[in-house]
Amino acid sequence: MELDAKLSTQPVLQMRSQRKRLWRTFVRNRMAIVGLFIVLFATLTAVFADDWFLAFFQDRDAQPLLAPFEPNKQDISRRYAEPSSQHLMGCDLYGRDYLSRIIYGGRVSLVVGVGSILLGCAVGTLMGIVAGYSGGRVENVMMRAIDVLISFPGLILALLLLTVLGAGISRMILAIGVGYASSFARLVHSATLAVKENDYVEAARAIGSSWPRIIRVHILPNILGELVVVSSLWTAGAIRAEANLSFLGLGVSPPTAAWGSMIRSGMSRLNIAPWLALYPGLAILLTVLGFNLLGDGLRDILDPRLQQ
Repeated sequence: MELDAKLSTQPVLQMRSQRKRLWRTFVRNRMAIVGLFIVLFATLTAVFADDWFLAFFQDRDAQPLLAPFEPNKQDISRRYAEPSSQHLMGCDLYGRDYLSRIIYGGRVSLVVGVGSILLGCAVGTLMGIVAGYSGGRVENVMMRAIDVLISFPGLILALLLLTVLGAGISRMILAIGVGYASSFARLVHSATLAVKENDYVEAARAIGSSWPRIIRVHILPNILGELVVVSSLWTAGAIRAEANLSFLGLGVSPPTAAWGSMIRSGMSRLNIAPWLALYPGLAILLTVLGFNLLGDGLRDILDPRLQQ
């Protein structure tokens, strides 16, 4: 009985030991910790910019919570007001508090960035696994279609789609996500080709396991770590893409705040109000840097080659 108890608890202890080792590896990477704090700060600031969660249950309009003012509230008397104790980042052309608009603009960037990566990851992973596992004609047809998508630069493809579909958050998520879906599909296809040749996959086929079960139990868990790493890294690229599209006027419609459109409006006023372009640019820089540093840290603990 004692021996059986020890054997039954051994896998649990090994799992806990592995988690502690991975956490220690992540904590030792100071830049990854910095990236984690930046991402958490940006996310929490965007989520709690207003009390939308209370307003939803109380059937009323949301009121600013972390943001000091309503982002679209105009006060012409404060037009181009310089940064001060009342308005920490100054005011814009219409006297709107710029810090509040920076905070609300982060919500748009994170929703579009994370949403497009989730969409691209879901579609691309499905395409890549099916193509890699099936082989033959199915693989050839699917991979040639993916090659066509990859041949278009991501920003150009997003511009084409938004020109047809029109501007908006959901349309930006779709346009950017389609571009990343092909990259995910190519990555997952290569990983699936490597994993499906392992002995445990061959053993699962030999005992009659169905291909959906083999994919779900044996292939997907073995490529999940790589997906998490590239998703965190590519989220930074998706945020940059959203900023580029907003800068070109294909983002959310005014007066909704978006970092790219804020830079665009501030570029023509650098001589009188340089902070209008400086602050949203810094917000994009820090957020992208945070996701890149976090992705590097996740790679250190999830990449088996680096662990060895």
